[in-house]
Amino acid sequence: MDSTPMGEDGSAPGGPVPHATVALGGDGSVIAQARHLAAGFLTRVQAEHGLPVSQRVMELTQLVVSELVTNARKYAPGPVLLDLRILGDLIEVGVWDSDPSLPIAKAADAGRVGQHGLEIVMAVAQGFEVRSEPVGKRITARLALADDPNAASCGHPPL
Repeated sequence: MDSTPMGEDGSAPGGPVPHATVALGGDGSVIAQARHLAAGFLTRVQAEHGLPVSQRVMELTQLVVSELVTNARKYAPGPVLLDLRILGDLIEVGVWDSDPSLPIAKAADAGRVGQHGLEIVMAVAQGFEVRSEPVGKRITARLALADDPNAASCGHPPL
C-alpha cells in the first residue's frame, strides 16, 4: 500500500491522504482478502489522518469492494486491481479488470436469484462510474466517510 499526495482535489489539511492499490490474483480467497484490505485501509485512515469513518461506512465499503471484486473475478480473466483513495470526505473504491465489456445493472426484480451486485453498489454509493480503459474497464464507486443523519437516502445517481 502507498501513501502519496493526492493533489488539490484530494489533499487533506496537514499532509497527504493515503491511497492503496493492490493486484489481486487467481483464487476465490481474493474476495475476502480485498474486504480485509479495505477495512485495514479505512482503519489506517482513521488512525493516522484523523478522518471520520463510521462503522456503517466501514461495512458498506467492504460490501462494495466485495461486490465489485466478485464481479471482476467472475467475468474477467486475469488479475484484478483494487484501488482505494480518499477524496475529501469520500472514499473512492476502484476496481479494474481485463474484460472490455461494460456491465449494465439489471432492473430491480425481487424474484431474480443473484446478479444484484451492481444494484447494491449503486444503491449505497454517492457516485458510480463505469469507464473503458485501453485494456479492460474500471468501475468506481464513492462513499461518504461519515454518516449523514440528514440524508433521506444514501444512494445517488452515477458520477
